[in-house]
Amino acid sequence: MGSPAQRKVSPAEELLEKLGVHLDPELLVLSLTHRSFAHEAGGIPTNERLEFLGDAVLGLVSAEALYRRHPDRPEGDLAKMRAASVSQRPLAAVARELDLGRFILLGKGEARTGGFDKDSILSDTVESLIGAVYLSHGLEVARAFVHRLLDETLDAAAEMGAGLDWKTSLQEAAAEMGAGSPEYTSEATGPDHARHFVSQVRIDGEVLGTGEGSAKKHAEQIAAEQAYQVLRTRGPAATARG
Repeated sequence: MGSPAQRKVSPAEELLEKLGVHLDPELLVLSLTHRSFAHEAGGIPTNERLEFLGDAVLGLVSAEALYRRHPDRPEGDLAKMRAASVSQRPLAAVARELDLGRFILLGKGEARTGGFDKDSILSDTVESLIGAVYLSHGLEVARAFVHRLLDETLDAAAEMGAGLDWKTSLQEAAAEMGAGSPEYTSEATGPDHARHFVSQVRIDGEVLGTGEGSAKKHAEQIAAEQAYQVLRTRGPAATARG
């Protein structure tokens, strides 16, 4: 027998050490099971129910943190700050810090297309892990877990400006510059277990931004960010002439 120091650490043990919390092995596997893997395995349970629960816990914990940290900010600002803090991009960044993509169970097709590093899959898996922690340990441990993952993002939310909510920022910029209201169109492709959305935003009939993602709301936010940058570079006079 080898010494304890020589014992090979399993992937589950390695991930739990990174997370800093214990989870039942079956619940851990469930939290990592993407729908593409479940579909290819004959319809086994996916992590989507845990993701739903984790999203609610994340929303509560982030809302409480922002409420306490910014006692003078109005509801609208707090809502934008929360949306920015728990959006796909920062959650995916947290997942990459944990090297989470290496542990996610993906179908062969999703794995071939780089699913291990897709923002949508990474962020959804973070939410499912939060849901699993809540089920296993309750709200207090889940709150501490969320803070450990996202405190830096919550602290930075107040300084994010337009990035707090690109769709709202685009609407406000268009009104300020005398342009028409943004109009969004989206198309979805792929099977139900692997939907892909492409969204475009038009202002006065011109396409100013295009975004892609596994959810329409994410694709629209990316399109809105592109369009916002275009408007800001043109300025009010050019927009009005256009």
